[in-house]
Amino acid sequence: MEKIIGIRFKSAGKIYDFQCGAYVLSAGDAVIVETENGLCFGTVAVAPAEKEKRTNREPLKKVYRPATENDFKRIEQNKALEDRAFEYCKQCIAELRLAMNLFTIESNFDTSKLTFYFTADGRVDFRKLVKMLVKEFRTKIEMRQVGIRNQAKMCGGLGRCGRELCCSAFMTKFDPVSIKMAKRQGLSLNPTKISGVCGRLMCCLTFENEMYHRNGRPVKNDTPNGEESSSE
Repeated sequence: MEKIIGIRFKSAGKIYDFQCGAYVLSAGDAVIVETENGLCFGTVAVAPAEKEKRTNREPLKKVYRPATENDFKRIEQNKALEDRAFEYCKQCIAELRLAMNLFTIESNFDTSKLTFYFTADGRVDFRKLVKMLVKEFRTKIEMRQVGIRNQAKMCGGLGRCGRELCCSAFMTKFDPVSIKMAKRQGLSLNPTKISGVCGRLMCCLTFENEMYHRNGRPVKNDTPNGEESSSE
């Protein structure tokens, strides 16, 4: 048996299992853990529990130690670095005339790597950009192109309901969404009324879809001749 704990690195992010070791931790505690990318700052999402040792998988990484006051100061310093890197990268993108939209930057805890997140309509040749960033910051640089749904999740915001976006508040993954779900629920097929801030069909269309599908009742829609469109 080994004591396993669930750690989350981002708000509404995926929960990863780690070995708790001898530390006494509770949900909400801040910790420093060992990962493939070095030491990372995380929050306990699932309290420690005894589980059978994994025999056919690689051993879990360990909790390095509980976070200290100096670690929180380090996080603030990392945020300042991310802000500076963001502004510098935007200048480089404009100078190189690259067709990409940079929207956020993440630094790992020990600043051994900076990850630049961006969206683009197609593939982008960012080799020159990476060279400029490495020369400026003297650390490992990763450019990661993501979809606009992931951009909305990472940036956050308010939906048309006035509440925080579901994807950034509690959703850990994106489920497929189709126009058929809106039809089944009797909603307007006007794209402006059933699309989120990302421009895709709202994720909340999936929340009650199973109930409507199980009841199997035909639903009249107030928008005739609505054209079907996929979520992506």
